[in-house]
Amino acid sequence: MALRKTPARDLDKFIEEHLLPDTDFSRRVRAAVGTLCAFLKERCFRNASHPVRVSKVVKGGSSGKGTALRGRSDADLVVFLNNLTSFDEQFNRRAEFLEEIKKQLEACQREQQFRVIFKVQSPWWFWWFTPRALSFTLSDPYLQQEVEFDVLLAYDALGHSSKYSKPEPHIYARLIHECTNLKREGEFSTCFTELQRSFLKQRPPKLKSLIRLVKHWYQLCKEKLGNPLPPQYALELLTVHAWERGCGETYFNTAEGFKTVLQLVMEYQKLCVYWTVYYDFNDQFISDYLYRQLQKTRPVILDPADPTGNVASEDLDGWQRLAGEAEAWLQYPCFKNWDGSPVGFWNVPMEVKLPPVQDGFFHGFRFFLVFLLLVVLFGISNSFLPLLILLLFVWLKNSKIFLSILTFLVNCLVSGCYCLCLCLCLGFWGCLLFGFLKQGAVSR
Repeated sequence: MALRKTPARDLDKFIEEHLLPDTDFSRRVRAAVGTLCAFLKERCFRNASHPVRVSKVVKGGSSGKGTALRGRSDADLVVFLNNLTSFDEQFNRRAEFLEEIKKQLEACQREQQFRVIFKVQSPWWFWWFTPRALSFTLSDPYLQQEVEFDVLLAYDALGHSSKYSKPEPHIYARLIHECTNLKREGEFSTCFTELQRSFLKQRPPKLKSLIRLVKHWYQLCKEKLGNPLPPQYALELLTVHAWERGCGETYFNTAEGFKTVLQLVMEYQKLCVYWTVYYDFNDQFISDYLYRQLQKTRPVILDPADPTGNVASEDLDGWQRLAGEAEAWLQYPCFKNWDGSPVGFWNVPMEVKLPPVQDGFFHGFRFFLVFLLLVVLFGISNSFLPLLILLLFVWLKNSKIFLSILTFLVNCLVSGCYCLCLCLCLGFWGCLLFGFLKQGAVSR
């Protein structure tokens, strides 16, 4: 039975019978992926002209996240190379490493270790530029269908950080800095594949089933409407947002969740969605960037693992076409109760509220006063204790106090408060000098 004709009460049965992957097939796909991962890590660059070391291979895509659809098997294999030491280097050198992987896979095909069929998806001049991924299909004698793979290269930005914990702020600060310099925001999301996978994989099974249902609906829309459409990943994240903000229960009414997601699609011009699981507003540099991102034209759906990536894209035409299809679908039986009444929906906000903006001027002024007070105490006392407290305070703050003071002073200059800035600086250095001279006199 087609989805549009399925009654709302039978949606769970539809998912189980038509969308959940076959268990035996999934097991064989995992085995095939394991074989390919071992090849990429152990053999692929063995005969390369220059030493190349693979630190790890991570499975992403729907297979890695646990949201694969029956009959639509795809996997992203992200190869992390120790040779890549920055986001900039990843962008500039990935073509040469992808070409080497392609050569080695062809060699394995000739040796009949496994049959690899490359899909030609780009014109002949594709390899003259900087391809983002190597796409191919993998066939296995025991698989009844081919499995699609995308091999991507990534700089290991996370290093030894746990995929279950929040990365250090300096990692995202460097990402933001390099992305904005290169004008390639969202380009390096592959570096955070483990976080993307963890974000979805730990979700309840029924939420994953709802994601599968939304993805199936998206594929039906794509077959009918063609391109352009919003990225499928945006619909997956929108489903998580709907569940988190509107339900949060392990067990829920699937039809209500499905309807809620389609209603959010219809209101795409109001969407502003983000998460603070892996990055937040605590670091001033990252906070300033997030405010700029979240003030852009709607829709905005930030990648939970990559603050530079707005996965909603800027193609409003695609959203408009998908919203029109969503409105038409709400009249189908899959959104009707047994008595013909419309199913309910979850109350979900279109926009996630932003934390209040911290004013850099007063934030820096507060730190400056504390700093100045401790220096004055040092100047009028016969002890180094206040100065030691000052140094300890700076150490605990990881030098952020100096950045705040600098922000305050710069704001003074920009706003024309030259006298205030000069007096504060002279007062600070005067107190410090007086303190050192007094300590020297006491010691003599």
